Amino acid sequence: MIRILLAEDEQSMREHLTRALQKADYDVVAVDRGTAALPYLEPTENESEKFDLLLTDIVMPEMDGIELAQHCAKVSPDTQVMFITGFSGVTLRAGETVPKAKILSKPFHLKDLVLEVQRLFEPDSIGELN
Repeated sequence: MIRILLAEDEQSMREHLTRALQKADYDVVAVDRGTAALPYLEPTENESEKFDLLLTDIVMPEMDGIELAQHCAKVSPDTQVMFITGFSGVTLRAGETVPKAKILSKPFHLKDLVLEVQRLFEPDSIGELN
């Protein structure tokens, strides 16, 4: 099962995203800020505890999503990164700082998020959905 670490400081958004991703059969661990995500990204011997995707808001207190993604690249380089943001000004910075990351701008429909995640992990099956 694909494991997703979600870092989103807005509670209602975090809850909606978690439900949508769980409904699509992803294993989701959700936290309310970047610093709370750090322990989950630390290397572990147990493969089942590793995350396949870091889905993070960019603008958050204590540690923004870009800093979190940079930390993720160091300690868990196989974890893919997807940013979600409502601020167009930080989108460019995120793309330059973490060029491999996917960026999804708010507002977006939950089904679009699920499709983007599916594209990351099942690129051949997306044609079947359309």
